[in-house]
Amino acid sequence: MPPADAIAAMPTLVEHPLRRALADEMHARPFELLRPPLRISHLAVTAGEDGRAHLEALCLRHGLAAPEPGAIHFSVELAGLRLRWERHTEFSSFTLYRFGAFEAPFDGTALDLLPEDWLAGLPGRVVVAAHLALDGVRRSAEDLSAAFAGHSLIGATLAGGAAEAFTDLHLHGDGFSRVLIYDQGLTPGQAGRLTQRLLEIETYRVLTLLALPLARDASARLAGVGPDLAAIMAGLAEPDEGATADRELLARLTALAAQVEQLAAANSFRFSAAKAYGALVWKRVEELRESRIAGMQTFSEALGRRFAPAINTIEHAADRTEALAQHVARAGDLLRTRVDIALEEKNRDLLKSMNRRAALQLRLQETVEGLSVVAISYYLLGLLGYTAKGLKAAGLHLDSDLTVLVGLPVVAGMVALGVRRLRKAIGGDEGH
Repeated sequence: MPPADAIAAMPTLVEHPLRRALADEMHARPFELLRPPLRISHLAVTAGEDGRAHLEALCLRHGLAAPEPGAIHFSVELAGLRLRWERHTEFSSFTLYRFGAFEAPFDGTALDLLPEDWLAGLPGRVVVAAHLALDGVRRSAEDLSAAFAGHSLIGATLAGGAAEAFTDLHLHGDGFSRVLIYDQGLTPGQAGRLTQRLLEIETYRVLTLLALPLARDASARLAGVGPDLAAIMAGLAEPDEGATADRELLARLTALAAQVEQLAAANSFRFSAAKAYGALVWKRVEELRESRIAGMQTFSEALGRRFAPAINTIEHAADRTEALAQHVARAGDLLRTRVDIALEEKNRDLLKSMNRRAALQLRLQETVEGLSVVAISYYLLGLLGYTAKGLKAAGLHLDSDLTVLVGLPVVAGMVALGVRRLRKAIGGDEGH
């Protein structure tokens, strides 16, 4: 049996162009192998390719290889720390690992080892900033409280009892949130996965809540849409008052539809992203496998009390926007139906009027035809009388009056027949 690597050299196999990229996707953004004690600083910034360029400048400064074009994650060892960069759809994250013992978990962070000018020039805006400390020695309750400035703590036993983690979900004086983990038997892989999950919970939690101000604003603006739409529907329920009333309803409905669609277009991406990020938060919390520490809220309980209502507000705003858009669309359909019915009624009345006019024209035409027969017959009989008088003067014994009398039915009949044939001929041409 040939080795696995020999398959790539087999000329008979033609790979799909995406096969290797899809295979590598399963290994994207791997977790680090970590051992305590260490301190981690994590930044999520709204920087795309600018973040990559800034990272390349740092690598160039230290004479290190830069990330390859198209890479979505990169890890490099610097002086005294490890830097991990990840490129996401909306943000880039920079995670710094500072290994070594420490007295106070959040004094002397990993950021302190970065060049100040490079850190100050970091492109984009900071969305998430967190410090995480992984310690192998459990501190006293007083030291734990001091590490979080006396705030009320959230904590749980994680990873099936292999670690304890604590946070307060506050931004401290340096603008960073804090997480402290006590190692109670974590393997390097478990430590890497656990720190990654806790940092992802913090990152995706904040990214989810970016939609909360938009949801509140949308809810406030949509509060006035409901009554306006109800008033328009009430107007549609009233008897048709003519084109002027319909134009007024149409103008109001169009303005309302524009307002709702503007809100939907402005917020749809943020609301959809919040839904996706929120699902990731709950998934990462589930993966913590937490159990209660006496006297403390667990991560899932704290998020359920504080984070879940925010998600509900966002989802309600998104659902309300979509529902009102559908209601406005149905109102537009009803108004369109009402206008169509009114138009059909006007067309029906117009057709009736045209039928009446056609009937009148037909009668008038018949009257004109009768008068035409009389007039033409009169002129023909006059010509016949003059002809008879002329012939009598020429020596023929003709009575002109008798000739006219005898010719009257013949002339009138021939004229009437001729007019009728002419009308049929003209009608036949119009039919063709």
